[in-house]
Amino acid sequence: MRVERSGPLSLLVDFDSEEELQAEQRSNLAVGGLFVRTAEEMPQFAVIDVRLRLPGRGETTVKASVVGTPPGALALQLQGSSAGIVAALMTAPGSPASALDADEATETAATGTVWDRLRAMTPPQKMLLAPKADRATRAVMIQDSDPMLLFALLKNPRLEIDEVVRIAKSSSLGFQAAELILKTAQWSANLEVRVAMIHNPKLPLPLALRILPSLPDAEVRLIAKGAATSAALKQAALRRVIGG
Repeated sequence: MRVERSGPLSLLVDFDSEEELQAEQRSNLAVGGLFVRTAEEMPQFAVIDVRLRLPGRGETTVKASVVGTPPGALALQLQGSSAGIVAALMTAPGSPASALDADEATETAATGTVWDRLRAMTPPQKMLLAPKADRATRAVMIQDSDPMLLFALLKNPRLEIDEVVRIAKSSSLGFQAAELILKTAQWSANLEVRVAMIHNPKLPLPLALRILPSLPDAEVRLIAKGAATSAALKQAALRRVIGG
């Protein structure tokens, strides 16, 4: 696979062979994603244009969201049907497309239990799936130990408040996920979410100190009495209790 930037927010991706395309279909396209190894950098969660080509066959251009930026690579969530994308690429000049292989791969990806499916996935594949995963899949993903997967889950538009609370309590909560929760008004306005975060030992102190002033007096007194995740947070709570 060859990848090059074709504009500020666009990429050109050439597959070297049908075999390479089919391998990508089985590993990533079947769950609506594309994993490309490239030195090119794109902003996290930017929506970009991706022109896909299979030399000697077909090509198509799709919109994609950048859902992961591991070193030397980009994880993209593609818009549209993966079967349609593969069919367009497999179209021979002057002949109709056949989506049979793509449909079979999609069906295979959907079989088995959620646990089995996720165990068989690589971390990039999980990150591609997270923003559009259903509730049953999200319930398993929330238990994952990868902080970046929790961050990707927070981009799922179907995420419900009880799931955000579970992420806020997770021992794998990372700075990016915690900051995103606080920046999202409907989540940060929920007291249960804020309480879960401030009692999470993984929450960075600067974020905990941002939450503290928004908590009810009873919760602050509880933290001041020792239910805190750090001495500095306890001292801040004590100062508020004394000052109040």
